[in-house]
Amino acid sequence: MKGIIYIALGIIFGIGLSKAEIISWYRIYEMFRFDSFHMYGVIGSAVILGIIGIALMKKLKLKDIHGEEIKFPQKDFSIVRYVVGGIFFGLGWALVGACPGPMFILIGHGYWSIFIVIAGALLGTLIYGVLRPKLKH
Repeated sequence: MKGIIYIALGIIFGIGLSKAEIISWYRIYEMFRFDSFHMYGVIGSAVILGIIGIALMKKLKLKDIHGEEIKFPQKDFSIVRYVVGGIFFGLGWALVGACPGPMFILIGHGYWSIFIVIAGALLGTLIYGVLRPKLKH
């Protein structure tokens, strides 16, 4: 039953992203040209909502679906790590015109060429998984 709830929530989330034009290549293009606040507003709202959500999870000591307390381990902050990762993420986003989140929504809209992007994302994830032990974290 939980699986059906998650699928329904995913569909509702996808409809919301579609209606907000988050999946629009033109909106992404506007963002990277600094022509519109639309995407920055959406991303900024998501960051603020995420900060509030994580603070509530920590304060209320919420549990995951398996009944275990959700923990947030401290991570080393490495400016190089985040800059390099951000450059790769931003380049991929700008070149493809699609954020990783809405890639599957684009399939639902009939943009079959997005399968090439999904294949590239999966290949990149596989390569990272293979190289991860050799990378400095």
